Amino acid sequence: MHPTHPSAITEGLNQHPARISPKYFYDQRGSLLFEAITRLPEYYPTRTENALMQAHAADMAQQLGPVRTVIEPGAGNCEKASVLCRRVRPTCFVGVDISVDFLQTAVQRLRADIPGLDARAVGGDMTQGLVLPADIPRAGRLVFYPGSSIGNFDPPHALDLLRHMRALVDSDGGLLIGIDLPKEVAVLEAAYDDAAGVTAAFNRNVLTHLNRLIGSDFVEEQWAHRAFFNREASRIEMHLEALAPIRVRWPGGERCFAAGERIHTENSYKYPLAVFTTLLAQAGFSRAQAWTDEQGWFAVVHARP
Repeated sequence: MHPTHPSAITEGLNQHPARISPKYFYDQRGSLLFEAITRLPEYYPTRTENALMQAHAADMAQQLGPVRTVIEPGAGNCEKASVLCRRVRPTCFVGVDISVDFLQTAVQRLRADIPGLDARAVGGDMTQGLVLPADIPRAGRLVFYPGSSIGNFDPPHALDLLRHMRALVDSDGGLLIGIDLPKEVAVLEAAYDDAAGVTAAFNRNVLTHLNRLIGSDFVEEQWAHRAFFNREASRIEMHLEALAPIRVRWPGGERCFAAGERIHTENSYKYPLAVFTTLLAQAGFSRAQAWTDEQGWFAVVHARP
């Protein structure tokens, strides 16, 4: 498992408003709940991106050129990587995730599905920069970052992350990345607050994960899921709202929350394509080609140095 820094978590809890990094969503249960979210009728990003990659598969493969190694930060269940690896036939796949137990299982499945593929699981946090095993070749690398996960980072942090990705590839490498585009507010908000309550369970599960990580005494049932679109920032925000006055304790500290007080758990930025292309250029990816669906809801971008 990745090294946890309790002080970073408690610093976030002591901020006003309190914050929890979305990377802590993904313990074993959180990873499974997120898989369930991707199958919900309201959650359009996964199926829109999948359909987009299927519709343009031949063109994408041609534009990507020869790929020797696919590197997927935040690889999760590796399902999208499996589809991509069948198309571009790399010799090596490197999945990176902080939920390394979940990743190991997914990488084993990938090895079984694609005989001959050198598939590796690397526990790590891409936001801290990444050092890959020394025997992973540098030539012909493709960083694969689907699912619009880049939207979870504030723009300065998104830029840092894109720069980390740029550092992983040479001039013959590239990045294949999914981004969620701005659209009707009703569509956006339903995707992050589904009728079945799966996203609510996913959001609250972070509290149970924190209890394990820092020894806190959060009780999930005392918190309500809140998700809404912030127009000015062009982002969905997810929060947990205290249903009553609550005192939360952890070794060496505590925090009292008033009824209605919130903990900010996630942002999901919706970038216009031109804005995102500029961000890519700032990170050192000067050439970009994008594919979008017919509704203009989602884009997959191939970016090169």
